[in-house]
Amino acid sequence: MRRGLVAVSLVALGLAAPAWADDINPDRPGIADGSGVVGAGRWQVEAGLQREWRNDGDTRERLTTVPALLRAGIDEHWEARIEGNTFGWQNQSDAARSTGAMPVSLGVKYHLSGNGEAGTPGAAVIARVFPRSGADTFGTHRATGDVRLVADIALTPDWSVTPNVGVARQEDDAGQQFNTALLAGTLAYAASKQLNVFLDAGMQWREERHGRKQVILDTGVAYVLTPDVQLDATIGRGVHGATPPRVYASAGVSVRF
Repeated sequence: MRRGLVAVSLVALGLAAPAWADDINPDRPGIADGSGVVGAGRWQVEAGLQREWRNDGDTRERLTTVPALLRAGIDEHWEARIEGNTFGWQNQSDAARSTGAMPVSLGVKYHLSGNGEAGTPGAAVIARVFPRSGADTFGTHRATGDVRLVADIALTPDWSVTPNVGVARQEDDAGQQFNTALLAGTLAYAASKQLNVFLDAGMQWREERHGRKQVILDTGVAYVLTPDVQLDATIGRGVHGATPPRVYASAGVSVRF
């Protein structure tokens, strides 16, 4: 759970008030996912660089990952998804170092209705399966997965919210599987036609098999450079629980083909 926190629970949404009629609508940055799909015959790559800082007793840890999401449009309702943190570099204050491949998921998004505009909230279902994958240091021992109901709701022409709710089967650092509930929400403000800012909150009810809940908060910006390219930056922290990072920061780019 701790090693794959951001990949599992942290993914982004496409923000409101685009500069063009058919803007790119990525699922990064942020915690909550949006309801939009990429469209039939379209491909979208969303990738970034993320760094997390943690304290484990007297030991300080720094983990760097490369989160990536590949989305392939099937039709106006369905898209296929491959997602993961791809590769990790972990350094500790006691000089211990680890590198290796991170777990990856296979999933789908099904768009149910709406487009997130005023009076027509968007809704979709996202389901993912994480096969046993990743290097020894960061890998998982059993298959896990999650399913979430996601939505986009326009409050005003400039403000929108994106609530997510779901359930998951996960694995903790001891290799023990457990069931948990997932909640997330994003409040976004369109500062201009290209620039969007947001606040995020995410909660997981049981972070480990015998653990308590974990809560993370972040804030960031997304800039629509062209109709098919978006840049983003995020900073956040864990505010409750043992598994979230103390602080994390991320920057990335999303490109549609």
